[in-house]
Amino acid sequence: MDIPARARLATSLAAAALLIGCVSGPAASESPAQGAPVPGSAAAGAKAGAAAPDRGEEQRVLVFTRTAGFRHDSIPDGIAAVRALGAEHGFTVDATEDASAFTRGNLARYDAVVFLSTTGDVLGPAQQTAFERYIRAGGGYVGVHAAADTEYDWPFYAGLAGAYFQSHPAIQQATVEVEDRSHPATAHLASLWERTDEWYNYRSNPRQDAHVLATLDEASYSGGTMGEDHPIAWCRDYRGGRAFYTGGGHTKESYAEPAFRQHLLGGIRWATGAARADCRPENGYTPLFDGTPGSLDGWRQAGPGSFELGDDGSLTTRGGLGMLWYAAEEYQAYSLKLDFRLTGDDNSGVFVGFPASDDPWSAVDNGYEIQIDASDVPERTTGSVYSFQSADIAKRDRALNPPGEWNTYEIRVEGERLRIRLNGVKINDFTNSDPARSLRQGHIGIQNHGDGDEVSFRDVRIKELPARNHP
Repeated sequence: MDIPARARLATSLAAAALLIGCVSGPAASESPAQGAPVPGSAAAGAKAGAAAPDRGEEQRVLVFTRTAGFRHDSIPDGIAAVRALGAEHGFTVDATEDASAFTRGNLARYDAVVFLSTTGDVLGPAQQTAFERYIRAGGGYVGVHAAADTEYDWPFYAGLAGAYFQSHPAIQQATVEVEDRSHPATAHLASLWERTDEWYNYRSNPRQDAHVLATLDEASYSGGTMGEDHPIAWCRDYRGGRAFYTGGGHTKESYAEPAFRQHLLGGIRWATGAARADCRPENGYTPLFDGTPGSLDGWRQAGPGSFELGDDGSLTTRGGLGMLWYAAEEYQAYSLKLDFRLTGDDNSGVFVGFPASDDPWSAVDNGYEIQIDASDVPERTTGSVYSFQSADIAKRDRALNPPGEWNTYEIRVEGERLRIRLNGVKINDFTNSDPARSLRQGHIGIQNHGDGDEVSFRDVRIKELPARNHP
């Protein structure tokens, strides 16, 4: 919402709290282990960007554990963990090693299929065809650990898994560097995650086609062969469906580890469509705020209120009414990405295209606000260009995660055109026609709306786009 008062107050930096002021369903029933899938019905997975199954409707997940090569002794622990997660979070879990479960009719009962440390050639030609149809119809895939050591001669599966296994060193502790802290599989993690597992090297790097969630720091362990960019977890929208892969899960202990269980749960929830995230490949972005105090050097507070820097690397609004803006540089054509989270019915926004000023009303009067508030009138709710153009409400509602969960905005500015994506889904396409405003050059900022509104931001990054003759 626009700032309703033009007053400006000096704000302070509270050292202890690092306040940034004037500074630069019901539980699922278990199904029998290793048996045929339990009869019942579940909505087929939704296509990327299309309607997900109703969140109040119990979902169903198939865990597939057939092996034609090495057999991991952690598979029973993995099945038990997924079953427990299902019981806790409202989805039914069936487990099987029987490839005959891969028929068109049977797969349509599941919102996602988990390949849990499968190895070798596990599906025949007819079963492969059925699974391809399932993915193309909007189904979800979750690959765990040796799922990358599976079906080497099936091109469709190569794209689904993202990369094939090449080798591994001995089990040892390593540092996982978390790149995406908005995705439900990694939002609970700190930027560095220390854990013990068997760490795979892959035959190729999936980064160009998949959205990398986490990488391995090869300096933290011995035996890595991929160099400075060693992805270990990723996701992608694939051929109409959703694909998530994690390289963890070799050891039995992994499935008793709370952080890994949450990681696995987040991947399953995204694959079923129960949670949303932007899984398009992301390359070439420069961080403007990365969660560290030093990354705030280019930012300044306009107007009253402040932002609090949390231990989790987030900036949370405190009081108001004001705006934290990036004063170090103006931008022309660009893609701006940032993650945000509400605690309830809260209010904030992202301002773009305004001139340098310590008066927050300069952004209101000369720029545009991309709103964060799901309960106002359509032209003033999340995804709208505030007071100018509503988002596509149906698409917005399908793409939006609820309070308490992270969301990702992409705000793409080219010429006078402004496009907004929420968790990867385009929800607004606006062209400025106001001669008093221009999107062709300006600053960016985030709003602290006032007492009672608590919105957190994380990982603000930008990619400058080639200059063209845009409208």
